[in-house]
Amino acid sequence: MDPNFIKFREKLADVSFMRLTRWVFELIGPYKRIGIMILLAMVLETAMSLALPWPLKIIIDNVIGNRPLPDWLNWMAGESGQPTRINIAGWAALAMILFTAIGGMATYIISYLTENIAQHIALDLRKKIYHHLQRLSFSYYDTHQVGKLISTITTDVATIQDFATVTLLNVIIDLLTILGMVFVMFSLNWDFSLIVVSIVPFLFVFLLRFRRTVKRITHEVRQDQSEMMVIIQQGLESIRAVNAFGRQDLEEEKLNRIGRQIVDDSLRARRMKSMISPLITLVVATCTAFVLWRGASLVLSDMMTIGTLTVFISYLGKFFNPVKDLAKMTGNIAQATVAAERIHHLLGSTDFIQEARNAIEPSGIKGKIKFDHVSFSYRQGIPVLKDISFEIHPGQHIGVCGPTGGGKSTMASLIPRFYDPDVGKIFLDDININSFTLSGLRNQIGYVLQDTMLF
Repeated sequence: MDPNFIKFREKLADVSFMRLTRWVFELIGPYKRIGIMILLAMVLETAMSLALPWPLKIIIDNVIGNRPLPDWLNWMAGESGQPTRINIAGWAALAMILFTAIGGMATYIISYLTENIAQHIALDLRKKIYHHLQRLSFSYYDTHQVGKLISTITTDVATIQDFATVTLLNVIIDLLTILGMVFVMFSLNWDFSLIVVSIVPFLFVFLLRFRRTVKRITHEVRQDQSEMMVIIQQGLESIRAVNAFGRQDLEEEKLNRIGRQIVDDSLRARRMKSMISPLITLVVATCTAFVLWRGASLVLSDMMTIGTLTVFISYLGKFFNPVKDLAKMTGNIAQATVAAERIHHLLGSTDFIQEARNAIEPSGIKGKIKFDHVSFSYRQGIPVLKDISFEIHPGQHIGVCGPTGGGKSTMASLIPRFYDPDVGKIFLDDININSFTLSGLRNQIGYVLQDTMLF
């Protein structure tokens, strides 16, 4: 097996948010140049978000309040050396439009390029999973329901795609915003900032504990959704038998039962997630109230300008937005981690028919087949074939008779190595079929299958 594939699969074990994030970044690896462009656009958008409240501060302090301009804005004075207040207001208004336009352009670039990457990594992931599924032995499909596999390759991959497009994007932007705002807020008033920053770790600890519960419930919901996919698939594939034996009501009841389970689990998860937003909002309101009270006293004592207080309150609302977003995205993160775990379990399947290291391509095959004391069972302890030995010479026409479940199809399936025998050996032209490449061996065999499938 490809060592890179093994490494990729192992990194999905025990998926946490950080491991999920690292894995998504590895999927983004082939599109590094686009990723760098997205990162630059994120920095630009964050800078514009930080700059946006400052024109309002200038209007309040330097236009309405008639305070002198700071040194770094003396260029507004022009030749007269004393700009009029209306000119300052005009420059502030233009700056607000410019910041908004640049921020909007950056948002457009981020949105388009992120969708570009997300579509590509979803395609890459589906190709990787489908490649893996194509090479699993038939025994894997004997013990796994196809509906659940379809659910993983469609719904779970789509969940990872949404995580890369929306959730991870928002987390990165929020982190950049927090870093920028912490720097600016501490430069404005360090004691306000210290109070705000000291609350955030407690909120994150609470959210992490809360996320574990949501993840567990989300896992149950995804299991139920996969089960529903299986019921629908089996019911539609067997629609003739369902109608022939009058089982419509029974099939509908099976779907209704699992559907009710999904509703109950989904509502339980929603109830948990709905609790967190009001709590975060209350904390934000408490901090804002304190800042208003403390800020008002500083303004009255002329230790802070009204514009500075306005900027600080604007930053305060944005500073807690990442925490609010994380609370809202807890469900999305839980769904993504569950999806990654399900993909891991699928890719972790090692039920392959192994080729010999020095496998040869068969050539000049005459068609002599020999079973040498072959035994085989689908389930341990329940043999289907037991100590079978026979030879079929080239040109012979052989018919194998026996009751249903007697092992006729199984015996035929062992020749192209759809399964490997538990005991014994099978020879083709006196060469052990394990010595051949799988593709070469199967190209030497013609098939007439019991179940007709037209592509």
